[in-house]
Amino acid sequence: MTSAIVAEGISKTFGDVEALKSLELDIPEGSFFVLLGPSGAGKTTTLRVLAGLEKPDTGRVLLNGIDATKATPAERDLAMVFQSYALYPKQTAAQNITSPLRARKLPKSEVDAQLKRVSELLHIEELLNRYPAQMSGGQMQRIALGRALVRDPRAFLMDEPLTNLDLKLRVEMRTELTRIHRSLGRTFLYVTNDQVEAMSMADKVAVLREGTVQQVGAPTEIYDGPANRWVATFMGSPRMNMLDCTANGRLEGEGWSLPNPGFGVSGDHRAVFGVRSEDLSLEVRDEATALEGTVYAVEPLGDRTLVDVEVGGQRIVIKAPPTATYKVGEPVRAAVDMERVHLFDAESEQAITRR
Repeated sequence: MTSAIVAEGISKTFGDVEALKSLELDIPEGSFFVLLGPSGAGKTTTLRVLAGLEKPDTGRVLLNGIDATKATPAERDLAMVFQSYALYPKQTAAQNITSPLRARKLPKSEVDAQLKRVSELLHIEELLNRYPAQMSGGQMQRIALGRALVRDPRAFLMDEPLTNLDLKLRVEMRTELTRIHRSLGRTFLYVTNDQVEAMSMADKVAVLREGTVQQVGAPTEIYDGPANRWVATFMGSPRMNMLDCTANGRLEGEGWSLPNPGFGVSGDHRAVFGVRSEDLSLEVRDEATALEGTVYAVEPLGDRTLVDVEVGGQRIVIKAPPTATYKVGEPVRAAVDMERVHLFDAESEQAITRR
């Protein structure tokens, strides 16, 4: 697969703040690529450097294999969709959408044809005569998206476009964006701090932390095989359970012991044992792969119940059925799916692979 956008060794500093540190990205042509990370990770700065709105201190930006580091935003032909919508308040939806075409003085027939194409794609035909003040947040976001789509650019860059929407609209717009991406077959580069957005929409995800790329891969690859402890705890809700241990022929921590399912360690290796809440069960069939503990808290959530269990002075969270009833202080056993567990080096925090 060819590369639509490549960042090579991009660094960017604002005063004393190092926003990006030798950042490397390779965004395939036609992919839905998500930059995921917490606030301050460098996601928006990356987007702005790729769009030409910020100049990198070091490194290059390649567009379809051509060095575009010194190219202007207009020359890069990348359409941006912002969190704030940035609509013209005194223009109708139709005028907002077609403003890039009218600025290029295209014939009215072509402008009208593009407006028809985009409005049908976004299902916004009934909104075209309304002004921004007459529209909901979700409707304004569709108009902002339409203004980007009407240009038919080489790629779309989206900076947390759904942040200002309520939960119901966010879910609807996630579905719409993936539908639009499939329809167009163009490259989408999408910035978010929302793991659900990344997991549900992306072909590929780059997880950023403090200006560096921690891991790149398909959403399920990153969720099931995190490269380090930080990625493991950042991806998923509840966050992955972590228990300090010593790894050798067995995994042994304070008040618990489990067989080593093939992690390549020797001696008494200081490590951190990781297991996700959904890979634990309070129905035990094999005592050899169970953790003993005491119920610390119970949190009913309707579709499931989260049970906090104290194991040897540390706590783990277990996803239990919605009908589960446990009392604080009650002794329990938690069965561990040993095929789904993780191990991280205590010092480097990098994942330890199985033999």
